[in-house]
Amino acid sequence: MTALSRRLLALALASAAVPLLSGCFSPGTTAAPDGEDQRISVAMMQPPRSGLNPLSDDAFKLSRWSTAETLVTLDSDGTPEPLLATGWEQVDATTWRFDVRPGVTFHNGDPLTADAVANSLQHAIDATPKPRILNGVDVHVVDDGDAVVVTTGAPDPLLPNRLSSPQLAVFADDAYTANGVSPVGTGTGPFVLTAVDGIVGATLDRYDGYWGEKALAAGIDARFVPDGTARAAALRTGDADIVEAIPAGQTATIDASLLHEVAMPRTNTLYLNTASGPFADPAVRAAARAAVDRAAIVSSVYEGRADVAEGLLGPALPWAADLREDAAYRALVDTRPAAAAVSGIPITLGTFTDRAELPEVAVVLEQQLEAAGFVVQQDVREYQFIEADALDGRFDAFILSRATVLDSGDPAAYLASDFTCGGGFSIAQLCSPDVDAAVALASTTAAGADRRSATMAAEARVLATDAAVPLLHERVVQGESTSVVDAARDPRERQLVTARTRIAD
Repeated sequence: MTALSRRLLALALASAAVPLLSGCFSPGTTAAPDGEDQRISVAMMQPPRSGLNPLSDDAFKLSRWSTAETLVTLDSDGTPEPLLATGWEQVDATTWRFDVRPGVTFHNGDPLTADAVANSLQHAIDATPKPRILNGVDVHVVDDGDAVVVTTGAPDPLLPNRLSSPQLAVFADDAYTANGVSPVGTGTGPFVLTAVDGIVGATLDRYDGYWGEKALAAGIDARFVPDGTARAAALRTGDADIVEAIPAGQTATIDASLLHEVAMPRTNTLYLNTASGPFADPAVRAAARAAVDRAAIVSSVYEGRADVAEGLLGPALPWAADLREDAAYRALVDTRPAAAAVSGIPITLGTFTDRAELPEVAVVLEQQLEAAGFVVQQDVREYQFIEADALDGRFDAFILSRATVLDSGDPAAYLASDFTCGGGFSIAQLCSPDVDAAVALASTTAAGADRRSATMAAEARVLATDAAVPLLHERVVQGESTSVVDAARDPRERQLVTARTRIAD
C-alpha cells in the first residue's frame, strides 16, 4: 500500500473510529484553575497481558504511570542512579550492598524496609516464569539492617542495571497473595493505583504521602485502546491528553503540533545466513550490503519517520554515534571484504506480518537486491509461524525488527544473543572468535564509559562480518494535547506520566 493510499484509508477510518471512544475518558481539563491539579487522560496501546502482574511485561505500564518504583533507575546513557536505594557498593566480585531509602511508605501506609525490599526481590527470583532480566542469573538476596545484600553466582557488573528493570519494582508485602501479585495500592510512586477495569482501563490518584516530589496532577485515567485509528481519533478530538504510539499512517490526520517522535532502541536489520547458502561467502554478503538503499526504505515505507541506520545501535543510545567516529572503530569495520559480482544468485528472504511495515520493507529490499543480481523469493508469515524456521537457519536472509536494549538498559545482551557462537537468537548463524571475544569483553566490563567503548568495538566486529545489515532505527510517535506539560518521551518506554506532568490552562 502506498503512502497516499494509507493516508486516504486513515481519513476514512478515523472518522468512523470516534464513536468507539465515546465515554472512555474522563475530561482532562476540568479541575483547578491554576492548571496544576487536573487529571490526565491517557490512551495506552496495549491492554494488560497478565492482569497488571508486575512480574510480567505489564510492569512497564506500572512504571509509565509512576506508581511502581525500583531500587535503581537509569539516566539517558543507561548509567544506574539511585531511586529507592540511596546508593550501593560492590563488596566483592559477586556481592553488592544496596542502602534502602529511609522515610518511604507504600501506598497502603506500610514503611519501606530492607525486609520488604528483600521480600519483593525474592518473589521475583522465585517466580515462574521469572522476569526476563533474571534469566540465566543466579541471584540471592537478604536484608541487612538498613540495606539489602544481593549476591550472584558469577561476577555480574551489570547488577545495578538489572535492578532498574520495572519487573523488579518493590511492592508492599500485601501485594503478594496466593492468587498472584496485585499492584493496587501497594506501590511507592507519586501515583497510587486505585482501580483496574480488566482490559478496559485503570485509575490512579496522586499519593500525598510520596517520599519525593509530589505529583502536580490529581491523577491518571488510563484506557487501553489497541486500535491505532481509535487512539489517533482520541488525540484529534481531545478525548485523550496523551496517546501512545500513533501509527505512521494516521499522522496525516492530526495537527503536527500534537505529534512528538521518540527514537526507539529498536533496529530493523537484514540478517544474512553466514552458515549455509550463498551468504556463507563473505563477498556475497558484501554484495547484498552494497545493494541496500536505506534512505529509500525510510522515505517510502516509513514516510521519513525513522532514522537511517549507520550501525546496530541507534539514536536512542546517544553515546553510540560519537564512539562510531573513533578511528579504531572505523578500522575494524573497514576489514570487510569487497563485494562480489552477482548474477542470478537465488536467495530466500523471510519476514513477518506482525509489524505492518516489514512486508513493505521486504518488497523494497527485493527490488534493490534483484537490481544487484540476486533472484529473490519471499516468505512472509505471522511471527509465531516463522520464528522457528528463522532460528534454524532456513532462510538466506531475514528482516527483523529487534530491540537492541533489553531490560537492563544495556545492549551487550542483545549482541550476545544475536551474534555469538552460543547465542540463543542467532538468525545469522554467526560464529566468529573475534566477535565472541569482543562481546565477552563488553559483557564483563563495568558499567560506564569503558563498557560503552567495548560495546561499540563489538558492534564494529559484527558489522565487519556483514552478518547483519542494519537498515533503520524506529521511532514511535507520541501524541500530546497542547495543554500537556512535561510528559516523558522515553526511548526505553519506562516513563510517560511523571510527578512533573500536568495539564496547563
